[in-house]
Amino acid sequence: MKSFERGQIWLVNFEPSFGHEYQKIRPALIIQQEKYIESGNLLTVIPISSQIANLEELDILIKMNSQNRLMKDSFLKIKYISSFDKRRFIKLIGLTDQETMYKADRKLQIYIFGKQYT
Repeated sequence: MKSFERGQIWLVNFEPSFGHEYQKIRPALIIQQEKYIESGNLLTVIPISSQIANLEELDILIKMNSQNRLMKDSFLKIKYISSFDKRRFIKLIGLTDQETMYKADRKLQIYIFGKQYT
């Protein structure tokens, strides 16, 4: 059985997808709080893209390192937050750092509420 935690980066199967949704198997960051990970079958993630030339408002740069084990410097694509069944999660890649999680939390507040809360 797979063990999921907030801050983990997993390979996730985004197919089938429609329209402008992210596609293919790609890395994604679990952002859901621990108590909700355990209590349901869906996990909320932010997709990660290595297409760093396609910078959008709210994107967060993640530099590849031995902790996150990404293959390239990449962007967290905040505006594409999604929830998926746990069966779509293929393989644990690595972990993100506290600073990146903090930035993601703050950018999510802007995306959802239009401002940051302290």
